[in-house]
Amino acid sequence: MNTKKTFVLRLDEDTFKALEKWASDEFRSVNGQVEWLINRGLENAGRSKKKKSKKEDEGETQS
Repeated sequence: MNTKKTFVLRLDEDTFKALEKWASDEFRSVNGQVEWLINRGLENAGRSKKKKSKKEDEGETQS
């Protein structure tokens, strides 16, 4: 089971309000929205430890 770490994140009021609105629009909590954004950023940067799909693995082995 994955254990989640906690930490403090300081945001200016306008940024928090925008994030809160975005989260609400997507039926997420602000915490859930931040977690989704971080995971998406990690995946886009190729730094996610999530398991790749079988199709992606096959593409990497073919050279």
